[in-house]
Amino acid sequence: MPMGMADVATVLFTRFLKFDPQHPEWPDRDRFVLSAGHGSMLIYALLHLTGYPDMTMDEIKRFRQLGSRTAGHPEFGHASGIETTTGPLGQGLANAVGMALAERLLAARFGNELVDHYTYVIAGDGCLMEGISHEAISLAGHLKLNRLIVLFDDNSISIDGPTGLAVSDDQLARFKASGWSTLAVDGHNPEAVAGAIAEARTAAQRP
Repeated sequence: MPMGMADVATVLFTRFLKFDPQHPEWPDRDRFVLSAGHGSMLIYALLHLTGYPDMTMDEIKRFRQLGSRTAGHPEFGHASGIETTTGPLGQGLANAVGMALAERLLAARFGNELVDHYTYVIAGDGCLMEGISHEAISLAGHLKLNRLIVLFDDNSISIDGPTGLAVSDDQLARFKASGWSTLAVDGHNPEAVAGAIAEARTAAQRP
């Protein structure tokens, strides 16, 4: 996953994501959640390459070592730029729905001039197999959280082999049925990815 979604993450971080590594707790930053937490090296690499001071090369080299910032899954509080702990599959996606709802509530209270950010999620097949994902995407669609954008790593692979061993859901149809705007593109085509994200950002009243 860290390599398979590297092209997607590069487009997101270089063309769309609003953040400041020198001020990682800036309130109106975009939120990025790696729900597929087993791919933690992706977020560690992104934090290092985009200049977060506490994600040094030495920390990258200590990947999965006791006491390092680079644990096997992203852990909130271990390093700046990690928005939430994503151990159990589906948890990150559900937390991101909460973040998008918080953005909606804050914008309603303080106005769009102060609160104007997106929540982006990278989710995998395992995230969508978990029951919590059904509840989370249903709530997001019902509340029309159009500032929430999920990037699904549709690689048909699970820890035991092909996803066909355990699931045959049409995930795009499932999201669409819950009131989401959906689009499938080649994740290794940067322009296609950029076009999909741009279209998602303009989806009126739909996550």
